[in-house]
Amino acid sequence: MEMLIRKQHIPWFMATGRALLGPVLVIGEKCGWNGFTLAALIVTALLSDIFDGILARRWHCDTANVRLFDSMADTFFYACVVAALWVGRPEVWASYGTPVLMLLALEAGRIGFDFIKFGKPASYHSYLAKTWGLVLASAIVTVFAAGHAAVLMTAAIVLGMACNLEGIAMSVMLPVWRRDVKTLAAAWRIRSEIGRASQNGYAVSSAQSRDVVNRKPATGASASMESGLCSVSGSALGR
Repeated sequence: MEMLIRKQHIPWFMATGRALLGPVLVIGEKCGWNGFTLAALIVTALLSDIFDGILARRWHCDTANVRLFDSMADTFFYACVVAALWVGRPEVWASYGTPVLMLLALEAGRIGFDFIKFGKPASYHSYLAKTWGLVLASAIVTVFAAGHAAVLMTAAIVLGMACNLEGIAMSVMLPVWRRDVKTLAAAWRIRSEIGRASQNGYAVSSAQSRDVVNRKPATGASASMESGLCSVSGSALGR
């Protein structure tokens, strides 16, 4: 039992550790740490992001709360990455500052919309989001290790905008919060299933209501017959 509890907590610890690497990255950049050391922190965070999900599914603790916390840890970590680039890589900001700020604004808008509609951030973990995560991590590693990553940075920004637009579209489609929605087609399928279930429930409720309304009280001979049956039943039970 103790081993099971420890396993259930490991994905939480991994996501927490990934989030804490963000401030370490900012401090390291501010203190002039070697670029390869900073790149190693990015790789560590990426591996943590990959394996916490794998372990959570293997140990059957892949709950909605775990997935939501994982998404929030990712957002916080990469916000710290942006801060680290702003602190120590002015050449990157000179080249990509405007599109990065546009991406951050889009990300903030998406999160705000999710809070308004669902009361918490989305946690879709779509295929596009996973692709963006890999390309973004590769771009940041290259920036820290080599000092430039023109193609990868451009691809990461474009994928980031596409990913956020996809997330907004999913949130518009879905009437309720759902986790692990991999594609727009999956979001539409979930919406359709919820709509059909709601319609079926309404149809059953309406049919029951009509049945109650259409039932008329018995009169005349029918009433006398029902009264006699009740009297016979009462006599039989009283014996």
